[in-house]
Amino acid sequence: MLRKATLSTLGTVFCLLALSTVAFAAESVPGLEFFVASVTAAGFGIGIAAFGTGIAQGIAIKGAVEGTARNPEASGKITVTMLIGLAMIESLCIYALVVALILIYAHPQAKMIAALFGGH
Repeated sequence: MLRKATLSTLGTVFCLLALSTVAFAAESVPGLEFFVASVTAAGFGIGIAAFGTGIAQGIAIKGAVEGTARNPEASGKITVTMLIGLAMIESLCIYALVVALILIYAHPQAKMIAALFGGH
């Protein structure tokens, strides 16, 4: 098993190193650095937002379940309040998605990048 994992890892590293020479040989395109930075920032933003909302939703559900366990008669009110809270938490991740999409698609070099990838 260890031998297969080692061979797989070495094969992956070899392919990555072989393909990286093509990337380093490519010409520099004006505006591409900004696009790469935008995509990277958008990816990190969505990752952080998803991580934060996942933690927050877990804490909210934990609190709701504990509240229902303490007072089963109030489960209806607790559930409604929890669902409203979860919607508010999820909206933060959706806002991060909107900001990420704006970073990727609405920037000053959009026309140049579209022309670069074959658009008009």
